Amino acid sequence: MRRLNLPEHAKLNGILGSSAIIARGNYLDSNRMTTAYSGKRYFFSEDKLLINVAGVFILTTLFYFFGAMLRLVDELSLFWPLNGVMAGIFARYAFLNKPLYYFICYLAMIVYDSVTTNWGISSLAVNFSNMIFIVLVARLLIRDQVRSRGTPRAINALNLFNYCLIGALLSALFGAVASIDIDDRNFLPLFADWFSEQFATGVLILPCMLTMKRPLFKEKISADKIYPLLGVAVSLFASVMVGGAGSLAFPLPALIWCAVRFTLPASCLVTFLTGVIEIVLVANSIIEINSHATVVTSQMFSARLGIATIAICPLIVSISVAAINKLMAQVSRRADYDYLTGVYSRSGLHETLKSMDENGNVPQEMSVMLLDIDYFKGINDSYGHECGDLVLAAFANKVNQIVGERGLVARMGGEEFVVFCPNAAAEEGYQIAEEIRTAVAQHPFEWKKNRLWLTVSIGLGSQARLWSSYTDAFIQLMPKADRYLYLSKNAGRNRTSAEPDVLESAAQRAG
Repeated sequence: MRRLNLPEHAKLNGILGSSAIIARGNYLDSNRMTTAYSGKRYFFSEDKLLINVAGVFILTTLFYFFGAMLRLVDELSLFWPLNGVMAGIFARYAFLNKPLYYFICYLAMIVYDSVTTNWGISSLAVNFSNMIFIVLVARLLIRDQVRSRGTPRAINALNLFNYCLIGALLSALFGAVASIDIDDRNFLPLFADWFSEQFATGVLILPCMLTMKRPLFKEKISADKIYPLLGVAVSLFASVMVGGAGSLAFPLPALIWCAVRFTLPASCLVTFLTGVIEIVLVANSIIEINSHATVVTSQMFSARLGIATIAICPLIVSISVAAINKLMAQVSRRADYDYLTGVYSRSGLHETLKSMDENGNVPQEMSVMLLDIDYFKGINDSYGHECGDLVLAAFANKVNQIVGERGLVARMGGEEFVVFCPNAAAEEGYQIAEEIRTAVAQHPFEWKKNRLWLTVSIGLGSQARLWSSYTDAFIQLMPKADRYLYLSKNAGRNRTSAEPDVLESAAQRAG
């Protein structure tokens, strides 16, 4: 039988033979503060101390080295990515926010400086200023996540902007004082340069760090995804050609376009790259903003702050779009899936059949099975509706497991379910029905130290003909399945009824 790429069924934890758990739609429960901004852990682990210590030390050293190398190149001497990266890591992995890991991060900076510089005691103070930004911003972001408790937003853009502002101010204040002995400039120019660099780099890097995830590459690159990127490139070119302080805002409409078209991580990455390119272009006077440097600050101070302020706008749009999309998905799920069991609802099944009709290629052989749990009212009367709900959820999950990609499972109402199997001839439909019936009968359900044995009656409707659509086949076969379900109940229940030739063929195979 040809395997269908059907929509994924909702998966429940409860199964027959174990305590069933009903999925109540809490999408972010698995994210609950073990990893604050990420659902999966690819590097760190809460119960592996040595791996965490080594990971923090290696990453700190790596990005410290990377930042030091950037400062050897004039046009890239404007960036110090370490603080933004490490603040993002500590925010993503909340369990790393302990004095031990902070100390390891600080120690890695000191060790690197002791090997590569002659700053001496000044290195302690300079790197402590780095830790001020890292720890403060990470703790504030984690506090946000605790308060939000799994709301659709991954990050709060305005809060992130403010946290970077506060972290950069305090870090720059301490760092400028500490750098006076190792830099020729006075306090105010040092403070302005340190603050603007930390603030701009934090605003550009942190959204990428907080939303980063492994790319899946499920969709092909389409023109809808290329046009926004071309818009960014054209707007950057226009910034170079036109010049002036206002030209820094030219990429903003294209970045908002990207925020609407792309996923949140992709939009953050595009915004980050655009901001970096603009800073490099301004630093090399390729974009002339025609501002006169004051005694205290250079034109880069203004450029960095302007770019950071612009960069937060597409982030706000992207987060809003992501939240709306998630809300729409939840609403759609509530409409298309049964809230109690997680399988398709009656309306959801019909919508799925309509979408299948649009794809064409309707097969000639189809089967519909109508399932009814035997004596279900007795379970509700004897053990209560809570037990009955768990039985329904566990039963639906078991049927879903057996049917798999061979068909669609839906709850029609009460204890009645339907299984629709495209491409399944009558004999194969009967085999699937018997698999379901046997599996249910052989697996007891546990409820408060009681073992409940379930059985199910099944009616099979199938026919081979030239169907006009999946929906037409389902509508035509349902009355037949309903009629044979009635026969199964009258014949003693716990059986599958179908057309006589189907039963005869099954008996011959069994014999």
